Amino acid sequence: MSWKIFAELVELKAKTASVFPFILGVSYAWYHYREVKWWAMGVFFVAMFLFNMAVDILDNYMDYHNATDVHDYREETNIIGRENLSLPLVRRMMISMIVVSAAIGIVLASQTSWVILVLGIISYSVGIFYSAGPRPLSSLPVGEVASGVTMGFIIPLICVYLNVYDRQAFNWSFVGDVFLMSLPAVFAIANLMLANNTCDLEEDELNERFTLVHYIGKNNAVRLFTFLALAPFVAASFSVAIGLVPWTVLGIWFVFRQVLTNTYAFRAKQDKLTTFPLAIQNLAATMIGYALFFVIGVI
Repeated sequence: MSWKIFAELVELKAKTASVFPFILGVSYAWYHYREVKWWAMGVFFVAMFLFNMAVDILDNYMDYHNATDVHDYREETNIIGRENLSLPLVRRMMISMIVVSAAIGIVLASQTSWVILVLGIISYSVGIFYSAGPRPLSSLPVGEVASGVTMGFIIPLICVYLNVYDRQAFNWSFVGDVFLMSLPAVFAIANLMLANNTCDLEEDELNERFTLVHYIGKNNAVRLFTFLALAPFVAASFSVAIGLVPWTVLGIWFVFRQVLTNTYAFRAKQDKLTTFPLAIQNLAATMIGYALFFVIGVI
């Protein structure tokens, strides 16, 4: 398997959705508590990245198996069928990544707090059932919420608490503050899922995947896409106003024009090859802008 094929199999181009929420969590811990346990951050990053790759392999694997015969998705679109990848090899890679990342997570939780174990179980459950099972979350109208909350909020929450578990109670006030700080990431990640489902509506319906777009229709999905593309800028500004993040985060508005331009282009045409990459650009621009100016403020 070449590096190019592996990168597509694990959706390496979309790893912005996990790496930058991680950076946000680390930055928030330092900004509010002046403490970062780098050993814990390093261990968690490895576990998180491995599991994120495993979930994307699982998604491709299940899409390959669940594809119907009414069209050529399995042979022409799915990376496994298109590149004629060995199914046993793909399974071994996926299972190995899940087992190793879970083992790392359990060890990390044993050295820190039971809260980390609970959050890890939630994350793994959502990640696995996102693609697996008789009715995967990705084929239901909750896919956007599941991906946005898990990656955009729970990853920063784990990062923050790993750094302060020995000095900060895990209570509603703590969780609420981290959630508000994470909202730009939640919106941006959920929007990538929405864009994907909007482009794939007809194909998903042929595969009997009835996502949110199926229920609200393409026109409303495009309207929701617009809202979710612009909401991170408002949410980030609100967090600045209430002191959750440094004022430098207002620098996120420097990427607003790019996001707005991409959003208008996606509104005009929803196509997997030509305009879906613009949704990926929106995710990258929003997350990089938010994380970069957060880090600048912390420094």
